[in-house]
Amino acid sequence: MNKTISLQDLGLKDYKQTWDYQEQLFKTIVDVKIKNRREDTHIETNNYFLFVEHPHVYTLGKSGDMSNLLLNEKQLNEKGATFYKINRGGDITYHGPGQIVGYPILDLDNFFTDIHKYLRFLEEIIILTLADYGLKGERSDGETGVWLDVGTPFARKICAMGVRASRWVTMHGFALNVNANLGYFDNIIPCGIRGKAVTSLHVELGLEKVDETELKEKLIKYFSELFEAEFFE
Repeated sequence: MNKTISLQDLGLKDYKQTWDYQEQLFKTIVDVKIKNRREDTHIETNNYFLFVEHPHVYTLGKSGDMSNLLLNEKQLNEKGATFYKINRGGDITYHGPGQIVGYPILDLDNFFTDIHKYLRFLEEIIILTLADYGLKGERSDGETGVWLDVGTPFARKICAMGVRASRWVTMHGFALNVNANLGYFDNIIPCGIRGKAVTSLHVELGLEKVDETELKEKLIKYFSELFEAEFFE
């Protein structure tokens, strides 16, 4: 089992270009697995982790409701935003500058074949990272992602998640609001959940800007520990 992960920081990159790149990496892993099964070979599969920030974009998952996007095409253009229907789970979400997005493209046969555990591990990475900043991240029953003040009138989401998996290969991942412009969330019903607020780390800490490089290092540290993996660039 290959527990090494290639770490790539793509910087600010168009959503569709990044999606295509994810699909390309995803396919290379799946193709190796198909070849191994058909030809009874044992070629090692690779694992990847992409950090990226996207220009303003709204994405709708397979089971999502189009009515949760509150803008028409003209209004999207006015806000400099794009929109895509995509092949992950979950409903609608927003990506934009100041939001750290992590896309693990892993062969779970190298780690564990349990999607529920995989999602809980992604949430735990965020929870452990937030704890380093003095915040108590929590899970909310039936709502994938990480929240603050769950069970109170002040519950607010700080990290959204949506993944796709086929043949135990993953893509898509998490989106953590770090220095995000929260106004863009006003144009959707985030994740299809009415009456729940969204927040960002810099708002919670009362800072103008959180050091994103330091935050990424924390995410990788906890990812390495939970998945017992080794990252390389």
